[in-house]
Amino acid sequence: MIQRTLSARQLLKRGSALLGTLVVLFLALTPMGCYLSRAAYEEARILAKRQPIERLVVRESTDPALRAKLQLVLAARRFAMDSMGLKAEESFTTFSQLDRDTLVLVVSAAFPDRLERKTWWFPVVGRFPYKGFFDFGKAQETAQQLRDEGYDVVVGPSSAFSTLGWFNDPLVSTTVKADSVTLVNTVLHELLHTTFFAKGRVSFNESFATFVGGRGAEHFYRAAGDTVLLRRAEDDWHDDLLLGAFWERTAREIDSVFAQLPDSARSARIAARDTVYAAARRRLVDSIGPQLRGYPAGWVERVPLNNAVLMSRRVYAERLDYFDSVYVAAGGDLREAIRRVIAAAETR
Repeated sequence: MIQRTLSARQLLKRGSALLGTLVVLFLALTPMGCYLSRAAYEEARILAKRQPIERLVVRESTDPALRAKLQLVLAARRFAMDSMGLKAEESFTTFSQLDRDTLVLVVSAAFPDRLERKTWWFPVVGRFPYKGFFDFGKAQETAQQLRDEGYDVVVGPSSAFSTLGWFNDPLVSTTVKADSVTLVNTVLHELLHTTFFAKGRVSFNESFATFVGGRGAEHFYRAAGDTVLLRRAEDDWHDDLLLGAFWERTAREIDSVFAQLPDSARSARIAARDTVYAAARRRLVDSIGPQLRGYPAGWVERVPLNNAVLMSRRVYAERLDYFDSVYVAAGGDLREAIRRVIAAAETR
C-alpha cells in the first residue's frame, strides 16, 4: 500500500513537471505562445505601475491638468454605476503612467474578394477579428505578412483596453490624453465590457459599447449641466450614427456585387468591389462629409476604403440604429435600454 501511494505521488509529480515543461515550450517556441507571453509581460508592467486615483487626486505634486482628468474619470465611473447600472468592479480606480504615447497597435485583416474577416483564436475568450500588439515592430511585420498573403489590412492605434474584468484595469496615460468627452465615452465603453460580454460576438459587444459610450456621455454631461460638452457629446453620437449607416450601406452594396459573381472569379469580384468603393468615396465626400460635426477637415478624403477598413469600422458601428431604437422605445431611459439589450442578448 505504501509503495502504491509513493508511485502515485511520483506519477503526479512527473505529470506536473511534464505539463509545466509543455507550457513553457508553448510560451517560448510557438507564435501564439510568444504573443501571449509578451501580452502578459506588458500587462504585468501596466499593473505594476498602478497608483490609486483617489490618492493622486489629493496629492499636491499631481499635475493640475492630470488631476482634473482623474476627477472626471471618477465622476464618470460613479455615474456609470449609479445612473446606468454598470458594474465597475475595481476598474478605473487606479492610474498607470506609461513610457510611450501609444498603448497598442491593432491589426485587422479581411479577404479582398469577400466580406469575411481573418480571425485569431485566443484561450478562454475565443476568436477575435483583430490582434493587438505592444511590440509595434511585430505589428507592422504581421501586417506586411498579411498583405503578402493577399489580405486587405488596416493598422491603427488604441489608447485603451479592457481585460473584461479579469484584472483591475487601470486608467492609462494614453487614455488621459483624450479630450473630456472622449475620455468619459471611453470609460463608459470599457465599463460596459466589464458589465456584459457575449462570448464570440465581437461586433455586437463593441457596437453595444459604442452606443453605451456615446449615449452615456450625453447623459453624463446633461446631468452635470455642462451644455457645451453636452453639445459635443451629441455631435459625436450624431457622427457615429451617420458613419455607422454609411458603413452598413457600403457593406450591403459590396455583398450584392459579390453575390452576382462566383467565388472562383476572384479578380472580377475585387474589380467589382473597387467600383463600389469608388462610388462610396464620392458619397462620403459629397454627402456624408458636409454632415459630420466633429471630424477634421479632409478626413473623408484621407480615410482608406477596403474590406479590412470596412469590417473593422463595422465592428464598432454595426447596427447602431438597433441600439438607438431600443433607447427610443425605452423613452430615453439609458439604464433601461441597456437592461433590455442585455436581456435580449442573453436569450440568444
